[in-house]
Amino acid sequence: MTNLPTEQPPPPTRPSPGTTAAVKSPDPRGSSRPAVRWALLAPGIAATLFAVGGRWDVPAAAWISLVVLLRFTRLSRAWSGALWIWAAHTVAAVFWVQESAIGFGPVVVAGAVALAALQTLPFLADRLLTGRLRPGVAALAFPAAVAAAEFLITVVSPFGTAYGSLAVTQYGDLPLLQVVSVTGPWGIGFLIAYFASTVNRLWERPGWRAGLVYAAVLPAVVLAGGARLALAPSTAPTVRVAGISPARTVTDAQRAVFARVPDIATASAATVEPAMTAVENDLLTATRREAAAGAKIVIWPEEAVRTQESHEPAAIAAAQDGARRSGVYLEIGVRVYSRSGPAHDKDEALLIDPRGKVLWTYQKAHPIPGSERFTPGDGRVPVADTPYGRIADVICYDADFPAMMRTRADIMLVPSHDWREYGAAHTEKASLRAIEGGYSLVRQDAEGVSAAYDDEGHVLASTDYFTTERQTMVAYVPVHGVTTVYDRIGDTFAWLCLAGVLALTVTALARPR
Repeated sequence: MTNLPTEQPPPPTRPSPGTTAAVKSPDPRGSSRPAVRWALLAPGIAATLFAVGGRWDVPAAAWISLVVLLRFTRLSRAWSGALWIWAAHTVAAVFWVQESAIGFGPVVVAGAVALAALQTLPFLADRLLTGRLRPGVAALAFPAAVAAAEFLITVVSPFGTAYGSLAVTQYGDLPLLQVVSVTGPWGIGFLIAYFASTVNRLWERPGWRAGLVYAAVLPAVVLAGGARLALAPSTAPTVRVAGISPARTVTDAQRAVFARVPDIATASAATVEPAMTAVENDLLTATRREAAAGAKIVIWPEEAVRTQESHEPAAIAAAQDGARRSGVYLEIGVRVYSRSGPAHDKDEALLIDPRGKVLWTYQKAHPIPGSERFTPGDGRVPVADTPYGRIADVICYDADFPAMMRTRADIMLVPSHDWREYGAAHTEKASLRAIEGGYSLVRQDAEGVSAAYDDEGHVLASTDYFTTERQTMVAYVPVHGVTTVYDRIGDTFAWLCLAGVLALTVTALARPR
């Protein structure tokens, strides 16, 4: 019997010099070593807890969490991995609610679950698309999806950038944050996610070319931001601005009176007006003091003056007289309790000029979901020309909506009312609007951290309501802002990322795996 030669398999081929080997796509059956996957999930979740826009944020945690969680999903089955990522983001949202002392309710719980689902979509998109795209193109799927998801949160949900924005985790890194003056906050999320996809590409197939593009992009962004900071005019005309919150003694007395009244709107005037008037008198006294010290603009916090609907004209008239006597532009926050029902109460901000004329009455456009039952305003940001530049005004939570904050102004006033656990984090988030819009921003917080920022995000002044005896902040604020790219083109970068994800999806579906 003759032995026939057996057919041998062809030898493995190696890429020729100058070419790049294809990146091995994730195994659709999941990792053959499940212990590796679970070892990644725990630290990924832990890192995410410190990158949620809360008081315990660690900037590096945002970069680490995406790297580790993306590695987990690439080693997992597509849908089971997505479910775990959804659970991880839900845990992070609950942690944020807890550390911020927001309080759980139906709206908060539903919001946490819904936002976690949106934050999961980029991981699912990466898992489904990466194996069908060329490596260089595949690396863009995840960052584009992260930026698009962050943008969609502000479009389809009532939460704005209060939660779910990676940009707020990088507070204080001014060279990096300057990119938001071009891209809006979505550019930071893109860069952090691009880092994660690049690291994972190197993890799967080590090679210097895989990280070459990112190694050029990130330093370019940081260097450009540093140049913007360095080349900005070092001397510019400023105006003295004073932020004033009422003394804790009068606010505590007012709170004690309110605690004994079932319904403030229908309570007898003799019961509630003395405490309300005491707070306003305290604010007027502080306004005269700061005007005498040289302040030209004075800002009171959100709901600084609380008044029944019938007494509102008298409260405003007292503020008008105070502005006229002190010769200042006076911004006052007013909470109006209406007899027509809690949903018809008003949260207002009025700007009064040195002649005592009310230049505008602005009504808060974004009441906090599940917490504030006000009639929302129309969202049109008022602007007034003054000797100290163009002054604009929004109220507290309104500043969590970047599209609304794109306003041609020189100084943005943001009267606010937070609480001890969330005040600092919320003020830090608002600082991004100053860089995006090219204006100085003054945020006076009734029970939190007040701060003033210039158009590059530098802290001009800051004070903590809970650590100072006199509730006053004084800052010298530039009177001229700048026009930013973001102010001109708006959310074009975010829309391009969304279009990019759709284009990559179509491309992936058209290619064999």
